[in-house]
Amino acid sequence: MSDTIFISPSKYIQGKGALKSIGKHAKTIGKKPLVLSDDIVWNLTKEMIEASMKDENVDYHYVPFNGEASLTEIERVVKEGKEHGVDTVIGVGGGKTLDTAKAIADGLDVSVIIVPTTASTDAPTSALSVIYSDEGVFESYKFYNKNPDLVLVDTAVVAKAPARLFASGIADAMATWVEVRATLKSDGVTMAGGKPSIAAKAIAQECEKTLFAYGEAAYQAVKKGLVTKHVEAVVEANTLLSGLGFESGGLAGAHAIHNGFTVLEGDIHHLTHGEKVAYGTLVQLVLELHPKAELQKYIDFYRKLGLPTTLEEMHLDTASYEDLLRVGEAATQEGETMGNLSNDITADDVASAILAVDQLSN
Repeated sequence: MSDTIFISPSKYIQGKGALKSIGKHAKTIGKKPLVLSDDIVWNLTKEMIEASMKDENVDYHYVPFNGEASLTEIERVVKEGKEHGVDTVIGVGGGKTLDTAKAIADGLDVSVIIVPTTASTDAPTSALSVIYSDEGVFESYKFYNKNPDLVLVDTAVVAKAPARLFASGIADAMATWVEVRATLKSDGVTMAGGKPSIAAKAIAQECEKTLFAYGEAAYQAVKKGLVTKHVEAVVEANTLLSGLGFESGGLAGAHAIHNGFTVLEGDIHHLTHGEKVAYGTLVQLVLELHPKAELQKYIDFYRKLGLPTTLEEMHLDTASYEDLLRVGEAATQEGETMGNLSNDITADDVASAILAVDQLSN
């Protein structure tokens, strides 16, 4: 029997204007940070970060992120980090930027600060990265010895990001309790490498409860760029509760199916991580034999947030059964998290459940 393991970042800070104090927090962790961000995000956050670093006399080195969390990109920035003698990596941006920042910090063996500028995934708090090929196909999970030293979320910045990304974060977080519950039932192993704790179970349950209660109101507020109490609650659910929940509670079918979707070509690649996870969650619920009324509750909730619940919305209305079998094969391959749902699920079961979700949603 393996041990119960619970892991988390050393510190989590969330609030309106939190980014204005990045220099103060960075100074307690290192002297020479490397800041990784893409051009769009850097244009939005540069002034605030520069002013804060200047106030605290922190000398930082900026490196633009090229857009893909791939080994090529990681190696490129690690090399630059070594040349500049950095002792901390600060990732500012979305999921792929943050995953890359963690991998670079690991490669340099230095501390890492994570600054999500959207609440679009539950990646920020975790001690792992999702690695893709240069073309954007899922390759593997990369695990680290520790979680980020600091996760800093400025809700004013997050609320100004596109509402679609906020909805995607809710979708990613909605998978948390669904997958943790499956992991508990199957006595599975979590991403932290042990059995789920009582703490992880409680956090995952609270995550779903918060999203069902406040998700829609928060989504409407973010459409107008507003920070309300609903928004604060949902940002915490999307980022902290979902992050701690999935990592110490377990992934199962929803994320395995998301990874399966990445093997397909075409317009599905224009969907976000969370949008694919939303459909994957519905597929898992079908595989688990939930009553139609419960499935409908999730479908209705996703629709209010503009999330895909049909094959047409997934850009898969012209996909063949063979295409869906490929998704199923990838989702049920050895080492995938589908094992936490059941080892008996076949590629054919997954393909049929993908079609069944479409049928229920139409």
